[in-house]
Amino acid sequence: MAMHCPADMKAIDEALAKKPTLSEADAKTVKDARAKGEMLHKEGKHQESVDELAKAMKILKIGAAAPAEKGVKK
Repeated sequence: MAMHCPADMKAIDEALAKKPTLSEADAKTVKDARAKGEMLHKEGKHQESVDELAKAMKILKIGAAAPAEKGVKK
């Protein structure tokens, strides 16, 4: 089972395409976590991949809960 690694990678790529303002350190962490997450996914280490991709998603402030929150009015 591939879990949601590809969806997480796509979300990271989409967020990066918007050229977010990141510190040099955060940009490096995101890039490195994205690359390592893809490598782990290809190796079949899906939970490790999801965990690694989560590091990038946290910095980019994106996550699985975000789509459900779009329609919620506060």
